[in-house]
Amino acid sequence: MTDWRIPDFDEVRELGRGAQGRVVLARHAGDGTPVAIKYLTAAATAGDREGFRHEARMLGRVTSPHVTRLYRLVENEDGAALVMEAVDGASLKEILVRHGALEPEAALTVLKGSLLGLAAAHAVGVVHRDYKPANVMVLADGRSKLIDFGIATPSGAASGSGTPFYMAPEQWNRHPASPATDVYAATCVFYECVTGHRPFEASGAALMAQHGTAPVPLEDVPEPLRPLVAHGMAKEAARRPPGAAAFVAELEDAARRAYGTDWEQRGLRAAAVAAAALAALFPLAAAGLSGAAGAGSAGAAGAAGSAGAGAAGSAGAGSAGAGAAGSAGSGAAQTGAGFLAKAGGVKVVAAVVGAAAVAGGGVAAYEAAQSDPPPPRPIALQVASTSLVNNQNGLVVDKAQYVTVSNVKDPAVARKVNAALRKPVDDAIARYAQHANAPGQGPDFIARQRTLPTTSPERMTLTISTEIGVRGPKLLSVGYMVANPVNAGGGHDYEPVVVTVDLATGRTLPTKDVLLPSTLTRAGITRLSPLVPPMPSSTPDYPEPGHCVPSLAGDYPTGTVPEQFGSTGLPALLTRAGVRFGFANSGECGYRLWSDPVPYAKIAPYLQPGIQAKATA
Repeated sequence: MTDWRIPDFDEVRELGRGAQGRVVLARHAGDGTPVAIKYLTAAATAGDREGFRHEARMLGRVTSPHVTRLYRLVENEDGAALVMEAVDGASLKEILVRHGALEPEAALTVLKGSLLGLAAAHAVGVVHRDYKPANVMVLADGRSKLIDFGIATPSGAASGSGTPFYMAPEQWNRHPASPATDVYAATCVFYECVTGHRPFEASGAALMAQHGTAPVPLEDVPEPLRPLVAHGMAKEAARRPPGAAAFVAELEDAARRAYGTDWEQRGLRAAAVAAAALAALFPLAAAGLSGAAGAGSAGAAGAAGSAGAGAAGSAGAGSAGAGAAGSAGSGAAQTGAGFLAKAGGVKVVAAVVGAAAVAGGGVAAYEAAQSDPPPPRPIALQVASTSLVNNQNGLVVDKAQYVTVSNVKDPAVARKVNAALRKPVDDAIARYAQHANAPGQGPDFIARQRTLPTTSPERMTLTISTEIGVRGPKLLSVGYMVANPVNAGGGHDYEPVVVTVDLATGRTLPTKDVLLPSTLTRAGITRLSPLVPPMPSSTPDYPEPGHCVPSLAGDYPTGTVPEQFGSTGLPALLTRAGVRFGFANSGECGYRLWSDPVPYAKIAPYLQPGIQAKATA
């Protein structure tokens, strides 16, 4: 059976073929523009076709020079096809096979480019889910591009797909995918770039266990880059950078400190040299098209996920087969001759891909035009910790976490923000001092505490963990779970505390500036409670089954709402997805837990005007 072809394109050569389709390098008959076309055959199932449409929908949302462009989705009775930018470069997979590892500056440069591609996807709610060396293309000038959105998904969707060597713990457990899921995979690939091997090399259940619980083996990572890797590969998604844009900021800061202000120029040169060693595999160069109209200095991209050398795979199925897939709705596609005439910098026209093919054998073509503003620079956060032994009252502080910021432009505002973020630690230490001197404790109690080993279960130990919510550009919201000791038997008073600050002024927003006064009453809490989802790992005794029940110590008149939880208020942690609530005991919702977000669409009637807009800016 003869392979079907889209009219107006001259096929140059095949790059890959699989059971359900093929990937080819082609040239537009009218203006000579080179493209990569991924074909799905008529024998493909309805599910395969829907997978094609899904990939196009994901690609059509994203606009970035760091993601390969989608030009057109075509459907007819012969099959379906994606017409994409063709990238003249080599895959990072082939480069690592050839070189084993990259110089740190080159690895940082490659990571930065592809992270900027991820940031563009995250900004429109798309999670890639399959960041791996085969899906990163390195161009002749050392820049990198992200390809293959075949299993991309909207943020928050359940995630069980990916490439096991790079899958985050939440993917193994089929929990929702988030931008932090992509950060984990990108960090695994970066680890491989600088060490020459993957962080974990087992298979099956053993590999799952390593990703889920094993410490990240940092000994082979250059020492200045270990904090970056440790943060990006944190086991819990909430402890990683929340997305690629935030990770880029951390990367740039680490690179400048370790390798100087010119690290990126040196990295680009080193990456270009590494790619040049594989120039024979560049698809356009091999086909004599590197000077063709429309190729540009960025090259064409990526037709083959494995370096454009005709990598085999299930072309057109699932994860982009031979890899021609690129991503991102960056050029305006038009039917007929000169369809690329508008590519490369026009205002956004649309980034919507329909689902239905044109009846009667016609062609369904969808436009995807672009504008490509750089992603907003996020606030740079670090999770710090403090440990100490207070010889005055016997308190042991064991790695009490708190958050700091480092790139707020106004130093005075930065000082106010950092003071507010440190305050829960200082308050907890002060509360313990009051407890140690309270009736029933006093000098004898303190003397005994000071004589006990610091590891004794009877020693009074303060621990604090953090949960980061929205991190700019207007607000920063951080949750603290404070475990303050209350008796010599090792008991703790768990208290969720939220610090939300205005990043323009440094002002801390009290609870009454986040939630309406009517919410912070018994009646308000009763109305709010059914919106808060239960925690699956808790076993609360719900007054009403199926939801959590935040509590307050009493009804508070307007203007006198306490600032924190329990004796001091209600902890409402702002995130981009909604509001999370902290709970200290199982009678409310869960023991030492933060709820899943209550979407803003549901909780808006309980919030102060303008809070949602600031949290989601």
